[in-house]
Amino acid sequence: MPDTSLPSEIRADAVPRLRATLRALHRCDEATLARRLADDARLSDEARQRVHARAIDLVRRLRAHSAGTSSEQLLNRYRLGTPEGLSLLRLAEAFLRVPDAATSGELVRDKILSGDWASSARSNSLVLEGINRALALSRAFLARTDAADNALTRLLAAGGDPVLRSGITAAMGLMARRFVLGRSIEEATRRAAAEQGAFSHSFDMLGEAARTRADADHYFDAYRHAIGHAGTLAVARTPVPRRRPTISVKLSALHPRYEPLQAERCLGMLGERLLALAVEAAAAGIGLTVDAEESERLDLSLDLIERVMRAPQLAAWEGFGVAVQAYQKRAVGVIDWLEALARATRRTLSVRLVKGAYWDTEIKRTQEEGLDDYAVFTRKALTDVSYLACARRMLQARHLYPAFATHNALTVATLIEWAGDRRDFEFQRLYGMGDGLYDALVAREGFACRVYAPVGGHRDLLPYLVRRLLENGANSSFLHQLADAGRGLDDVLADPVVKAEALLVQPVHPIPRPADLFGTDRLNSRGFDFADRDATAALLDRLAPVWSAIHKAAPLVGSQSRGGTERPVVDPSDRRRIMGHVVEAEISDVDRAVELADAAFPGWAATDVAARAAILDRAADLLEADRDAFIALCVREAGKTLGDAVAEVREAVDFCRYYAREACRAFAPHRLPGPTGESNVLTLHGRGPMACISPWNFPLAIFMGQVAAALVAGNPVLAKPAPQTPLIAARAVAILQAAGVPPGVLALLPGGVAVGQALVADPRLRGVAFTGSTAAVRAIARTLAAKDGPIVPLVAETGGINAMIVDSSALPEQVVADVMTSGFRSAGQRCSALRVLYLQAEIADAVIRMLGGAMAELVVADPARPDTDIGPLIDAAARDRVEAHLSSGLGRILHRAPLDPACAVGNFVAPALVELEGGNRLAQEVFGPVVHVVRWSAGHLDAVIDEINATGYGLTLGVHSRIDRTVEAVRRRARVGNLYVNRSMIGAVVGVQPFGGEGLSGTGPKAGGPRYVARFATERTVSIDTTAAGGNATLMSLPDETGPA
Repeated sequence: MPDTSLPSEIRADAVPRLRATLRALHRCDEATLARRLADDARLSDEARQRVHARAIDLVRRLRAHSAGTSSEQLLNRYRLGTPEGLSLLRLAEAFLRVPDAATSGELVRDKILSGDWASSARSNSLVLEGINRALALSRAFLARTDAADNALTRLLAAGGDPVLRSGITAAMGLMARRFVLGRSIEEATRRAAAEQGAFSHSFDMLGEAARTRADADHYFDAYRHAIGHAGTLAVARTPVPRRRPTISVKLSALHPRYEPLQAERCLGMLGERLLALAVEAAAAGIGLTVDAEESERLDLSLDLIERVMRAPQLAAWEGFGVAVQAYQKRAVGVIDWLEALARATRRTLSVRLVKGAYWDTEIKRTQEEGLDDYAVFTRKALTDVSYLACARRMLQARHLYPAFATHNALTVATLIEWAGDRRDFEFQRLYGMGDGLYDALVAREGFACRVYAPVGGHRDLLPYLVRRLLENGANSSFLHQLADAGRGLDDVLADPVVKAEALLVQPVHPIPRPADLFGTDRLNSRGFDFADRDATAALLDRLAPVWSAIHKAAPLVGSQSRGGTERPVVDPSDRRRIMGHVVEAEISDVDRAVELADAAFPGWAATDVAARAAILDRAADLLEADRDAFIALCVREAGKTLGDAVAEVREAVDFCRYYAREACRAFAPHRLPGPTGESNVLTLHGRGPMACISPWNFPLAIFMGQVAAALVAGNPVLAKPAPQTPLIAARAVAILQAAGVPPGVLALLPGGVAVGQALVADPRLRGVAFTGSTAAVRAIARTLAAKDGPIVPLVAETGGINAMIVDSSALPEQVVADVMTSGFRSAGQRCSALRVLYLQAEIADAVIRMLGGAMAELVVADPARPDTDIGPLIDAAARDRVEAHLSSGLGRILHRAPLDPACAVGNFVAPALVELEGGNRLAQEVFGPVVHVVRWSAGHLDAVIDEINATGYGLTLGVHSRIDRTVEAVRRRARVGNLYVNRSMIGAVVGVQPFGGEGLSGTGPKAGGPRYVARFATERTVSIDTTAAGGNATLMSLPDETGPA
């Protein structure tokens, strides 16, 4: 861990060294860092007493002020922990963007009916009490009409709905006006001038991150306009530069691919745009502040900040600013780096210190990606300590102008204590919140305070408003605690250093490290952080020799690998590149392998299940140790991008560990209830030799999942990988051998259709696991049914015509992101991939335009490049099938992603968006990067579900809607194995989202689920009459009955 002690002075030449320090802090141990920061944040006993006294005074004034303001009462009345608070929040998030009356009415009905407004406590606020009474009456009205089935009541409901919607529209407008300063910069500056008093403003131009180049252009123009307008007024009204307004800029709004792996393409454009805005702000005489965003973007933002700071045309300007998030472990390092940069450029830099607004996203993303540790502190008290440590650094720094964004009275009192008589810094608060905290400080004590003021239309308001309510309505937020009259001042004003130190000695942490996500049951698989530049560069260096090597695969029967005629294995991204050679199995290999497996079965089945599970655990560890080689092979042999290759290895590891645990549970003797005097025990046992036939699209994960489940259930396995990807399978088998699978228990039989047919037809086979096409499954089922001998199980998973239903309450930006991931990631070569997008007609045009713009930003290229989004199809035949479909005229091609001429040497297909018009529908799955659009009208959801069910497939289905009743209707009626709501449809996690379909999409049970391993076993029950030798010892040994006779 780097030294984080409070420096006495930061040298100008320390910029590169401190940048390296940031990387060391990124995911460092939380407890170690927090203990060090606590020393910087600690107050002396005398100072603590003064701070506490001032904080008590601030809190009393703030509570008195909040009691008379409807916004604070609203936050306290409808808290997030209540159904009513959550319903209001979700209504506010979606209501204003819904364009049609039918969906809008359903949304209102859904959210109002989910709250118990009548039982809410009374309020002394007439406004708040009026809102609550209106909600209670609305719920009663809707409940009656919802339950009624007569025409008159339905007619009255139809007449009442517009009135109700109008009232809610007005209420949303009032709420927007309370938290958003203006719908335009012109309105915002007018209101700011009327309300300003001694406060200055920072205008935040609201909006989602850019999804398209058109979005980025729009936001850039909006920022320029805001700078020009605010600057014109500011110079005339505010002679002191530090008191003039600033414009807050989100870098994600200026480029649609502001992502770590797109650094090379986005830094140029972003650098030019940020510098242009800074030059215009300097000319206008106002400030410009770069907002902080997700932690993976921090390195990119620092690159851009340094460019602006070193720009010679801005040497005389001191209005540039940066926001720093205290919840990031790198926060103290960022402060030090910014001070060094400001010193090196001989300029003063404004730094806005905030707690951070993406905490839940940061936690979830880190857990999902299996990263080493969190980039943020996982407990609020630790963030509070980090905030104070950063603030102290800022007050000490000579080249930083501190701006402390906080609503916490204790934090404010602490900063005032440290500042003493200084006034060369400012506080900041959110518009519409915490007003009472700063009024007296500004008016009576001369402290500067800036209001962070959102600007934007009501539709743009929604995501911002939800974040504010989430942040300040959370149980741990200061404003929430403050508004709770039941909490004493000592509790609200508890010293964060003392709280943090108490937390650090607690043995149980409520948020586990990513590796421990599944508790003591199993380790989470290890991911890779592509936002770490050094780690990514080192990975590429390690992959290079694997890519340059020639790899081999051959039949493995017993302990011997056979030689023979070799077939080249080519890279699908460049058909000229030979990755290795494979010797394919012959029919005699199949016969010998089954013979050895049959002979090995008794010994393997008799091996204790714990010993078999231990082999899978060792295999998982060996897979992670050999991760680089598997990543390299997945990229070059299977055409997977680096991100998909990492995910592939993780899934294989998860399968091994999960099935090991599930087998130990399932194979434990299960004692059954029954009459006294007998014992009944159910046990599982292996079936015999099993064939595992795996696909090329998940050549490691599905291969390993099938084989691991069959092996741990006590069955010898005959593994036949797809002809396109034998090299990965050969290396996976070597891992299993090294983990302890005995010779004869596992055979590798690479080859084509003939090998598979011979294997399935063998009468000694006791089961088949298959993933592939529906036609192939049918052929296997017929072969198994026609054989003499035992009836054997077939565990099959195929594909599907997977759909996503989107209604007009959905957030279009989220829909586009999830469609791009679901339909195009892995070049659409996933069983779960999106094939048909059902868009509600009222929003279809807007979503299609956004999708087209997002598709234009895709990088279709060599999957070995870190910036590649989409790689090739597996072979030329697969490419030709997709292109033939696109040329068939079944639908109208709306958009296609760009395809570089260099892709001609590989099996690439430009992703396509196709609209199906009239009655045209897909009759079979198109296995590639093609998403088909079908428009549907409000009120016809049942018809859409019927159409999806009618395909006969039932693998995955997505729903994007903010209406719970809509989601429940789909859940109840859709015949699919995996339903995904308001998220992407791919990436099922082992043990978390068991995967598998029904109908034409598979037989079940679900892979990665608790019933999968048992399907590879047979059940036996043993019943013993324990009284056969005379007498029921158990019954006779029972104690005498006690109590009254």
